[in-house]
Amino acid sequence: MRRQNLALVMGEVAASGPVSRARVADATGLTRAAVSSLVEELRTAGLVAERGPAPSGRVGRPGSDLVVDAEGPAGLGLEIGVGHLGACLVDLGGRIRASVRVPADNRRRTPDAVLGQLARIAAELTETAVPHPAGTVVAVPGLVGAAEGQVAHAPNLGWRRVPVADLLRERLPATLAALPLEVDNEANLGALADLWCGAGAADAVHISAEAGIGAALLVGGTIFRGASGFAGELGHVPVRPDGPPCACGARGCLEQYAGEAAVLRAAGLDAATGDPVTELARRAERSQPAVLDALDRAGAALGIALAGAVNLIDPAAVVLGGAYAELGAWLLPAMRRELAARVAVRPWHPQTLTLSALGRGGPVLGAAMVTVRRIVGDPGGYAAGRADRPA
Repeated sequence: MRRQNLALVMGEVAASGPVSRARVADATGLTRAAVSSLVEELRTAGLVAERGPAPSGRVGRPGSDLVVDAEGPAGLGLEIGVGHLGACLVDLGGRIRASVRVPADNRRRTPDAVLGQLARIAAELTETAVPHPAGTVVAVPGLVGAAEGQVAHAPNLGWRRVPVADLLRERLPATLAALPLEVDNEANLGALADLWCGAGAADAVHISAEAGIGAALLVGGTIFRGASGFAGELGHVPVRPDGPPCACGARGCLEQYAGEAAVLRAAGLDAATGDPVTELARRAERSQPAVLDALDRAGAALGIALAGAVNLIDPAAVVLGGAYAELGAWLLPAMRRELAARVAVRPWHPQTLTLSALGRGGPVLGAAMVTVRRIVGDPGGYAAGRADRPA
């Protein structure tokens, strides 16, 4: 019971701080004496701090407002993209305290080279950072065995059965290597970021697109992973069964029509340099016909693929995230057109399909927030684990 009450108090401070003990008591239904005792425990664990005095309007000495400890634990998110590496440090209040995104052509490099550079980025970001990370989560564009931290298959990186967690831990400095380390699919983490930090729905389909196209299924605020943990491979849903062959071995997959390479090729930009999504957006803003047509066809293919998902799971929201959120102005009209035509057995509202406000920053933010949410949701467990660690 005390562990649950610690979580109630911690959650209220994280969500509403600065907040008085009296307001925490009112919000949680706990007595003020109980709140004061729990706050002291959270302060001792380095999770909550006082910022005061706070005006109360009452006679007598004013109390102190409670806030999350600015020097307390934080979540470290790392990201491996096809064309970049990223890192993000988020405090217990959900504020980004440090972040970096580095261009990197990872499809042409070995896992050793990629993970070596990622470890250096993590070390540099956290070397002098306050707050200090309490755990690390890595976002990867591929099929991930989350329990063992292994990437089973990341086709756009050319990786198969890569033990990312083990290899990365070997390259991290000792202070980071000693922390919990997890690996998850970037679409899953992008969906969680939208839910926790944006205006995301608890029941949603979240599309994440860069070189490939993935999706996450949120059911009741929890990622639906499927029997093997590999749910959400939207990019390999066939939209035209007699279409061109895909790298996965099937034909007519969505990625052959709406993946980055396919859109660039259709727009006549397959030899373009620099950031391809930025270039597509720049040319679309100039109303170049080939680019507009390519994006319209990509949106239609996305709508066809998503219609099956909408009919199957009846989500409250369909969210376009990742790099393609930046192309939403040109993708959404065709997506909405196809969904309206194909979702006919249930009510369909065009506003159900939206853009993620987090865009490309979603996966790495979601990765960092996993640790934050875990600590806020179970501060007693964090405090006990901290006490058990050697000094």
